[in-house]
Amino acid sequence: MKHSSIKKLYYSISEVSKITGLEQYVLRYWETEFPELKPAKNRAGNRIYTNKDIKLIIHIKQLLRDEKYTIEGAKQVMKEFTPEPDTGEQLELINVPQKKKIQDEEIKKEMIEVKEFLEDILVKLEK
Repeated sequence: MKHSSIKKLYYSISEVSKITGLEQYVLRYWETEFPELKPAKNRAGNRIYTNKDIKLIIHIKQLLRDEKYTIEGAKQVMKEFTPEPDTGEQLELINVPQKKKIQDEEIKKEMIEVKEFLEDILVKLEK
């Protein structure tokens, strides 16, 4: 990825998804649950996230995923949350591994292996 001296002020939902490691539908859902999370929209109606929005998302993610809060519990914590002042830092996209698509042949091969394993166990038990 190219690094330039120009700092990005706004990020698209796909960039925020890569930065935070969250699916886009999760980000959209959290907007409905957390009133603090309201990214602006551009003229085309696309969400544009600031560094402050992204830090808020990362905090919500930490509450829900790491600290195991429920959404209602996280809402209570968020009422008292004051975000850090924006330092103007450039956020980096993280590499989130793509979900592996399992092919039918792979499934068939694994099922045959399991079947043979179970048949071997059955034969040994019958002796």
